[in-house]
Amino acid sequence: MPSLEPAAAGRVWRVGPGGPLPTIAAAARAAADGDVVEIEAGEYRGDVAVWLQKRLTIRGVGGQARIHADGRAAEDKAIWVLRHGQFDIENIDFVGVRVPHRNGAGIRFEAGRLQVCHCLFWDSECGILTGGGPDRGGMTLDVDGCEFGWLGDGQGQSHALYAGEIGRMRVSASYFHHGNVGHLVKSRARVNELRCNRITDEAEGRASYEVDLPNGGLAVLVGNVLQQGPGAENWHLVTFGQEGYRGGPHRLFVASNTLVNDRRAGGRFVRAVPGADEVTLLNNVLCGAGRHDLPGRVSRMNEVSVEREAFLAPDDHDYRLRAGRGWRFVVPQPEVVAGMSLVPSGQYGHPRRVEPLGYRPTRPGALHGP
Repeated sequence: MPSLEPAAAGRVWRVGPGGPLPTIAAAARAAADGDVVEIEAGEYRGDVAVWLQKRLTIRGVGGQARIHADGRAAEDKAIWVLRHGQFDIENIDFVGVRVPHRNGAGIRFEAGRLQVCHCLFWDSECGILTGGGPDRGGMTLDVDGCEFGWLGDGQGQSHALYAGEIGRMRVSASYFHHGNVGHLVKSRARVNELRCNRITDEAEGRASYEVDLPNGGLAVLVGNVLQQGPGAENWHLVTFGQEGYRGGPHRLFVASNTLVNDRRAGGRFVRAVPGADEVTLLNNVLCGAGRHDLPGRVSRMNEVSVEREAFLAPDDHDYRLRAGRGWRFVVPQPEVVAGMSLVPSGQYGHPRRVEPLGYRPTRPGALHGP
């Protein structure tokens, strides 16, 4: 039997080459509700697992624990399948998973609550894929300080992060890049909050949309850098209601973001399908060829269109605005929507962090100073 260490949350199970548990799959079978699984930093090959616990913490220790699918997938779904529970996952890399249905994920989250911090999802068909449906309204997904790169199946059916019809999705301080035809972020959640992320397809990426919210709901996008690359498959950076509104109300708030369109044929920065209850665009910076595609009932304030020369180093995705122009910041009214502030208190710092501002912004856009 493996040695156990006392912990406030339960037993601690240690996984590592020299430890009592040599594989992650063994830990998934051994751990009980409320336990902690610690995975020593290093490379794990084909070590896929199904987690059936109702409450569990899983974390890499001593650095990142990197799992390579190596042609394997739990239940032909993912590197890890999380069945139905409350999971906290930190410092794990999920690499290289593909399945016959072309939606192989680093994590397949089927029900409950999931918090993912400081994880990497790389070179797979999906990064995180959730369940969803009428009976999954209590599901929540929180993603903080993670990276999603080189994801998609090449046919547009798989996405870097795909939240199904769940209750709430929140993403912050995360870096999405180089999509392979699918969307970088797609969510059918009733409530979506994207705050201080870098969602940039970059020069080689071929993502469709940067952010797709196909069924509406309540969506708040604050302080994000969004860039559509020259090889993008579709026109739009952000879409709302593209596949038809469900339930309601449907309210979209896009505030203090920087949206850059490098698509050669131009595009659309934000598209909201007619039928939304409220669409508000405020304090955003737009760069590149394109326009919005919005319904008649929309509020737009202090949107600034600039040339690339207005940024400090756009080729390096440093979209801070140069000094010397009369920039201003318009205070939203109201400042808070359903507990979510429309005023940035920080800015995305590369890689994968939020830098606190310590002051109220004085200019539009996602980045406010060095």
